[in-house]
Amino acid sequence: MANFYLDNSDLKHHLTHPLMKRLVALKERNYTDAQKYDYAPFDYEDAIDSYEKVLEIAGEICGDIVAPNAEDVDHEGPHVIDGHVQYAAGTQKNLDALVKAGLMGISLPRRYNGLNFSLVPYIMAADMVSRADAGFVNIWGLQDCAETIYEFASEEQKQRYLPRVCAGETMAMDLTEPDAGSDLQAVMLKATYSEKDGCWYLNGVKRFITNGDGHIALVLARSEEGTKDGRGLSMFIYDKNNGGVTVRRIENKMGIKGSPTCELVFRNAKAELCGDRKMGLIKYVMALMNGARLGIAAQSVGVSEAAYREALSYAQERRQFGKAIIEFPAVYEMLSLMKAKLDASRSLLYETTRFVDMYKTLEDISKESKLEKEERAEMKMYQKQADAFTPLAKGMGSEFCNQNAYDCVQIHGGSGFMKDYACERIYRDARITSIYEGTTQLQVVAAIRHVTTGTYLNMMKFYESQEISSDLIPLRNRLKTMTEIYEKIVTKVTETKDPEYIDFHARRMVEMAGHIIMGHLLLLDTTRCDSFRTSAEVYIHYGESEVTKNAKFIDQFDIEDLEFYRMK
Repeated sequence: MANFYLDNSDLKHHLTHPLMKRLVALKERNYTDAQKYDYAPFDYEDAIDSYEKVLEIAGEICGDIVAPNAEDVDHEGPHVIDGHVQYAAGTQKNLDALVKAGLMGISLPRRYNGLNFSLVPYIMAADMVSRADAGFVNIWGLQDCAETIYEFASEEQKQRYLPRVCAGETMAMDLTEPDAGSDLQAVMLKATYSEKDGCWYLNGVKRFITNGDGHIALVLARSEEGTKDGRGLSMFIYDKNNGGVTVRRIENKMGIKGSPTCELVFRNAKAELCGDRKMGLIKYVMALMNGARLGIAAQSVGVSEAAYREALSYAQERRQFGKAIIEFPAVYEMLSLMKAKLDASRSLLYETTRFVDMYKTLEDISKESKLEKEERAEMKMYQKQADAFTPLAKGMGSEFCNQNAYDCVQIHGGSGFMKDYACERIYRDARITSIYEGTTQLQVVAAIRHVTTGTYLNMMKFYESQEISSDLIPLRNRLKTMTEIYEKIVTKVTETKDPEYIDFHARRMVEMAGHIIMGHLLLLDTTRCDSFRTSAEVYIHYGESEVTKNAKFIDQFDIEDLEFYRMK
């Protein structure tokens, strides 16, 4: 029997990070829920034990059910029958198993029948599910849309919808339209309020909607007649039980084929306003997208894990010229760098998740009682760090995911191009991670202000101040040198005060920051567990070359050189 939690000790390492003790105590309101619910933990050790038991169950389902079904699901895919989605047989089996195990509503409060878990074990489960089948996580993982309902809907709406999610109903977020992709201000799906029956009705078309026929959907629609920008958009909750939405078609995609990506037609579909009018894009979609981006970062890490394991296994077994190919430098270099990128991505993923969880938990507490001055400052700090690290985790993690999938196929050689091996599917599945929920280019747009305002530099200095094993200090000194190079280059670029010049070099500067921060995180991981030492060595060496390369490019580039790159 396979278990994707027990066979990966790195997950427990991140689950027991020192910050978790405070985070779990906040999430459990200092364990007062134990007085109301007999299954609530009474202290930190009890909470972690609960997390581990659930993750073991999730790991077993991933290893014994989801992963074995992945190839058949990829071949069969979902279908449209009478205007609605029918999942592939394997997808339905996967979903039934996870629902039966109670793995829906993991992070929702107990009063809505959730488990009230920290966001960390939820993202960990998404990491494992993605390793098993990247397409399936897009169905199971969309339960995080419920967090938006929890944050912004009325109490009456929460009471009606959240227990349904915890019971296993699936969700969707209906944002994109044929003429509104990255530019969601262009959304034109019309929302009309009927004074007669006091209801909203939606009319129009949505496109590229993941799990578009889910039971409950959050829909971005234009509620203010005559508007054309984001200020005219509101968020609505659509209940499939009320009808009015049909699936016109399921897109024929390159990868994640088990996940139905739908074109939807709304015809007088009854819906409820979620939160305040005109705040749909400005407030609610931003919160929704940040959660989704963290989910894609987890998906990227899971796919990277799958790619690395497939490549390692094949390299150990495949023999050429009288020895296993893993013994050739060209191959073991690829594998060591794949592992380093995987470990670095995962370290950044869980650091980001802790930041998000801390600020969201403190924000939730603030709705119940007034925070102390120190707590308000703490919430503000973690919110800023979460805002800075989320695009970094999604952007860098998805790019590394694609690189690892590419190298996995390369290590398989000609066999990797055949559907007989899982790496072919992994390669196709990986490609979407750097596109949806905001392309890598859009992650750079979100991240660049943290370069120019010094957020990333301050985090580098913070990590430099943390205690590490004395034998790792030479590696830290190399990171300090990289930071000096980074700081010099950022100053050179920003002093021009030329927006186009800054945008042109934005990705290079963001990647430099990412390499340095991930190097520091691996040193902290190595201090806690020596198994990360090799990845720290390899990644910092790799990061040095990337930082130096980007710095040299920028240093030799003048504003006038932009002219050569502009398309005529």
